[in-house]
Amino acid sequence: MRIQTATESPTGSPTGSARKLLSRAERQESILRGAAAAFAHTGFDGTSMEDVADASGITRLIVYRNFASKEDLYRAVLERVMVRLRDEFLAGYERSTDRDFVVRALLVVARDDPDGFRLLWVHAAHEPRFADYAAGFRDRVVGIADEFIGPLLGDASIRRWATITFVDHLYDAVLKWLDVGDPARDDEFVEVTSAGLRALVAAWGELVPSVR
Repeated sequence: MRIQTATESPTGSPTGSARKLLSRAERQESILRGAAAAFAHTGFDGTSMEDVADASGITRLIVYRNFASKEDLYRAVLERVMVRLRDEFLAGYERSTDRDFVVRALLVVARDDPDGFRLLWVHAAHEPRFADYAAGFRDRVVGIADEFIGPLLGDASIRRWATITFVDHLYDAVLKWLDVGDPARDDEFVEVTSAGLRALVAAWGELVPSVR
């Protein structure tokens, strides 16, 4: 049982001079971060709304005031990460001088919300309720990659393979860097990973179409 302290209200919010009232958007942001951590740790079925509340530092009642069900909450976590990725990608694309913007965009979002990032790219695909959602996201990302690198490939027959491999390598590289990389060397990671991806695409572009 959670013990109420002298500085808390019955809803789990700070009281007195320490109290900080959050806006609805701020409260939902806090819940989504707590939910991402809980879902990433124990999965959808293994996580209760009470677990989400504990991870968010609030009561279950407040969670339900903001999200009607656990499924709505899981989906909201995924959508939050998707929107962040889209916004970072577009912002980088508009900075025409930053040729490393793709890797940089992913790493910015992954650093800010590692649990949500993993939930979207890794865990959701293994949850029956969200597998189609995750597959749709992956297909959209592969489609974007195809727009950028597809025209550079010399052999049209490998285009699908190349774009899928490009995307998988990119996301896996970011995830592995989260696990073992030094945050102080993030800029270095972005630079060398981007250079490696460009080298891969250049090598694939040298493939000669087979003659049938």
